[in-house]
This record gives sequence, C-alpha cells and structure tokens, in this order.
Amino acid sequence: MRFGDSSKRVLLPLLGLWLVLLFPSVPVIANTMSASEVVRLSDQQMRGESGYSEMTMTITRPTWTRSMSMKSWSKGLDLSLVLVTAPAKDKGSASLKRHNEMWNWIPSIEKVIKIAPSMLGQSWMGSDFTNDDLINQSSIVVDYQHAFTGSEEFDGVECYVIDASAKPDAPVVWDKVRLWISKDNLLQRKVEFYDEFAELVNTMKTFDIKPMGGRNVASRMSMIPADKEGHQTEIKIHAAQFDFDIDDAFFSQSQMRALRD
Repeated sequence: MRFGDSSKRVLLPLLGLWLVLLFPSVPVIANTMSASEVVRLSDQQMRGESGYSEMTMTITRPTWTRSMSMKSWSKGLDLSLVLVTAPAKDKGSASLKRHNEMWNWIPSIEKVIKIAPSMLGQSWMGSDFTNDDLINQSSIVVDYQHAFTGSEEFDGVECYVIDASAKPDAPVVWDKVRLWISKDNLLQRKVEFYDEFAELVNTMKTFDIKPMGGRNVASRMSMIPADKEGHQTEIKIHAAQFDFDIDDAFFSQSQMRALRD
C-alpha cells in the first residue's frame, strides 16, 4: 500500500465496501460499452440517493471468531454513518464521514476521535476491512484508468474482468484493482486489491443474490487477506432500503453520539 503525507485514500466505496453489495439488477448491452463505462455504471448502480442497511460482520481468525451487528446510513458520496449495535462491549460505537473528514465515537471513554489520513488503512474494529473501506465513500471511476482483460465465470455467472490502474499522482491506496463485474446485472462479484509492488493484498467476493429494497443485493460478502492464512471477515446483509429522504444534519457528531439500537 502507498499512503501519502496528507490524504491518500482508497477510492472504493462504504461506507466503504459494504455498499459494493448493493447494486440493483440492470440490463447490460454486451460489446457496446467501454471498460470505463462498465465501471461507471456499476459504480452508479450501487449508490442511489441514499441507503440504509442492517448487517452482521463475522471476523474469523485461526484461534477465534467474533461477530458484530451493525446499522449503516449513507447519502450520496459524501455522507455516511456506521453504528455498532452488538455485542454489548462494542454497542454504541460509531463511525462518521462528512465530505473529507472522518471520526470514530468510542462510548466506553465518551470520546470522539478524528481519523487522520494515516489511519485510513488501519483495521476497522479488528476486521479485515479498513477504516477507509467501511467509512469512506469515494469513486473508483475518476482516479483510475480501466481496461478489459477478458471474460471469466465467477459463481456460475459470466463476468467482465476489468483492471483499474491508478492514474499518476492519484490520491489512492491501491495501485491496481481487478474487478469481476457480472454481465447481466453489473454486480461486482469479485474484487482483488494490489499494492504498488503489484502484490495481491486482499480479495473480496460476493454471494447470495437476493431482492432487498427494490434491488438485487449480494447479501453476503467476504474479505480475505492474501498473506494471512486463516483470516477472513464476512458481512451478511439482513435488510436494506434505498432512495429515501434523509437530512444532511443526520450525519453529525452529535447524532453519532446519540444513536442507540
């Protein structure tokens, strides 16, 4: 990974990465779109004007497993909030993004901690997702160049395989992202993340497509580190809603501290 001195960030979604699960089913006209168009449409389909989800995150390690329940809200690209609702020791913990600034609320010490750019690549709540993955929302479209590398089947579905390479001086963490995007509905089914040395760091896979909130949702997502045997984090989406009215003021430090299950 390469982190800059100021604001190097992963240019992939969530509340970061959980939003990757939330693409609606749309028709795809094969052989008429460029790689950039496929990525752009895929990125657009996942967001909507607003989003809400209830999910469970399970962290697996060689000697232990633990789970957390969460709720998350988002509006556009610049506003997002994640609330931990269980277990009891983590309940009430929250993460907030407003535009280019991010914070964590830790109820046990009643303190808001601002997330510095150097902390974006750190683990979120001990999982295989980073602070950036689960809080930051930004687009893979603008700061990457895209190229088809072929066509491949994943989980029984034919996918475009597209390499997204970071543009020179782009404020990104990953130098390259390889995406498997379903041809029939533009769901991202598999994503590989590479550092500046062309080394694979993490692989995300999505499964169990279900209708939720008027969209097709990949209701299960796993993140697997490349160099940590026995490590995995899985997110399961239990409920989701889209395109509802929510005021910008909801995404505030006071709301982050006040939210309860």
